[in-house]
Amino acid sequence: MAEAMNPVEALERIADLLQRVRNSRQKAQAFRRAADAIRDKSIDELNDLVARRHLTDLPGIGKSTAAVITQALAGETPEYLRDLGESEGPATDRSDEVRKHLRGDLHLHSDWSDGGSTIEAMVEAAIELGHEYLALTDHSPYVRVAHGLDAKRLSEQLDVVAEINERVAPFRLLAGMEVDILTDGSLDMEDELLDRLDVVVGSVHSKLAMDSQPMTDRLIAALANPHVDILGHCTGRLIVGRGRAESTFDAPIVFTAAAHFDKAVEMNARPERLDPPMRLMPMLIESGAKVSIDSDAHATWQLAWQPNSCHRAAEAGVPVERIVNSWPVEELLAWTGSHGATAGTG
Repeated sequence: MAEAMNPVEALERIADLLQRVRNSRQKAQAFRRAADAIRDKSIDELNDLVARRHLTDLPGIGKSTAAVITQALAGETPEYLRDLGESEGPATDRSDEVRKHLRGDLHLHSDWSDGGSTIEAMVEAAIELGHEYLALTDHSPYVRVAHGLDAKRLSEQLDVVAEINERVAPFRLLAGMEVDILTDGSLDMEDELLDRLDVVVGSVHSKLAMDSQPMTDRLIAALANPHVDILGHCTGRLIVGRGRAESTFDAPIVFTAAAHFDKAVEMNARPERLDPPMRLMPMLIESGAKVSIDSDAHATWQLAWQPNSCHRAAEAGVPVERIVNSWPVEELLAWTGSHGATAGTG
């Protein structure tokens, strides 16, 4: 008989993957409840329940979770776990090697655009996580489904940010935006408003399947723009569900451009993104470009996703001193301010 796999571990692994990779919190909770239901039962007891077909009599055990337990006891990799897949590998204990150095998060969204939580709630959650600062980066208006901020709404939001900062000091809420990089590499917001921001994340959300050379030119043009501080989710890939293929571009050239212009490349920690892919990390490190490890959170609980990329940064060997959100806020703002100081000269 095959050696039994621990069914509690199998259920908890599935729960982790469902929430971290599939962003399915409700299903994840169901598998955690199932793990709790059998946690105190011996392997012999579980085998007896399987043999008598009474496993689903236990509270919290349904058809899917019973199948996982049965297959694990038989020494098989449960089909549910196998189907989830682990394209980037699990979050490992190495995440703490990097996470302990992070002071803030530089890419997240509120209910002003396509987020589900208020600005105030995001700030409170960040403080609870131990952050020292947070950059509010709601979308610019180009992608209409994201309910991005036009110039008027961004100006109004800047007043809200200033008011919140009066109440939460010494915590700092940084004024920012995730600005769309248009097809010619220009940005989807007026220069005068971008001048007022602390942090600008430039991201591609449209025409992701451009040919490699035009996409390379597009990204370099954006990095050369003095308003951009961070290149967001650079390949645009999605790795769950139907997924989405990576944009193609000359990665060594783009990353070298980021280093040349003293910009950062984001390690996006959203479970469906985990961007850039691990195979590009040696190129990113070799380029000398800085890195920002961001949750891209659209709800308070998603701020806790940063470790998804912290463990990848540890595995890739990203030097901590090059991770811009490991810096004190004054040093971070001096860096972003040095980019804006050249506005209008290029």
